[in-house]
Amino acid sequence: MMLDDQGVTDEWIVRVQGTEYGPANIETLREWKAEGRLLPVNDARRADVDLWTTAAEIPGLFSMPPVVPIAELLPRQTPIPVARRTFAEILTETLQIYRKGFFQFLGLTLLVLLPSICSQLTTAFVKPSQASNVDMVSVLAAGFAFLMFILSIVMWPVYIAGIQILTAEIVRGNRFNLVAVLNEAVRFWPRVATLCIFVYGVFALLTLFGLFIALISLAGASAVLLILVAMGLLILQVWMFGRFFVNVLFWQQFPVLENAGFIDSLRESRDLARSGRGLPWFQRPMWRGAFIASIWFALVLAITLATQWEMLQHYFSEVLKTQDLQTLLQQMTEAQQAKGFDIPGFALGALKEILRPLLGIAFVVLYLDSKLESPSDVEPIVRAGEGDAVR
Repeated sequence: MMLDDQGVTDEWIVRVQGTEYGPANIETLREWKAEGRLLPVNDARRADVDLWTTAAEIPGLFSMPPVVPIAELLPRQTPIPVARRTFAEILTETLQIYRKGFFQFLGLTLLVLLPSICSQLTTAFVKPSQASNVDMVSVLAAGFAFLMFILSIVMWPVYIAGIQILTAEIVRGNRFNLVAVLNEAVRFWPRVATLCIFVYGVFALLTLFGLFIALISLAGASAVLLILVAMGLLILQVWMFGRFFVNVLFWQQFPVLENAGFIDSLRESRDLARSGRGLPWFQRPMWRGAFIASIWFALVLAITLATQWEMLQHYFSEVLKTQDLQTLLQQMTEAQQAKGFDIPGFALGALKEILRPLLGIAFVVLYLDSKLESPSDVEPIVRAGEGDAVR
């Protein structure tokens, strides 16, 4: 305060473009400032001091009262927790989305289901000739069935991308058209196809690893050491399978909904799946994804048992009676051929594929819910915003 009083009562000399003006008191200097004749960068000194500074250093002339950030003027507010869906709400919303876009989801399903049906029907009703001569009809049928199988695989990435896009459009309340969804889904084919090869390939290798462990167990049924080794490998296989499943929990969402690349999709899928550590365990994306996959697995298992129950009973009885593995495989093959085309099994298999979009929809809803900020994530964001306001 003493400095301000002294600055008001002292007289100053200023130098503008080499010419000195003054002595002048603070009121005169303010007039010069208002007229634009005096700038903060002009040289200035007190009349009784030979040390030059700048006009900006004259107390009370250019200095302004400190600006109080608006964030400090506003009352401190407690961050509002983000409302997350409960698991029941995720399932309910999944069913609502499927019902609302049923025909569009059915159209996407037919992309892979129709070629698969054509392949199955061709294989079932066109039998190869038993004669030594080559049957042209059988060759053409086999070629057609193979082409339909390849077409079904080729359309699979479009089917996956289409489910992501269509579900997101329904959630946002936008109008959707199947043709537009397909055109958009085709753009993601290379990326989704590459991820399909990687993800399904790793799962296949882990499954083969499990079969290898089963063979070790059968071969070492009388050796305690081999049994222990098989048990250790089985634990390792289950751990690897579960860890990889968690890491690729959202591998279908990020390349399509976030337009992420191959590596980014896998990395962000892993990070999102392992997020929510401040939430109760049953609200974390990892466990919710496991619950959704378990529900779908139980549904698939129920459909499989319903269609193959009699055949499985027959296989089980043959296993108990036959010790020779080659003979057992031959008997199972003969029983399958004797059964012929299983219409109920075929119908239930088609029903399973029609319901499969429910799995993709559920994971999209889970993805959107998991992207919401948890209450523990809001506070740092609010503080960062306040810091930006201060700066």
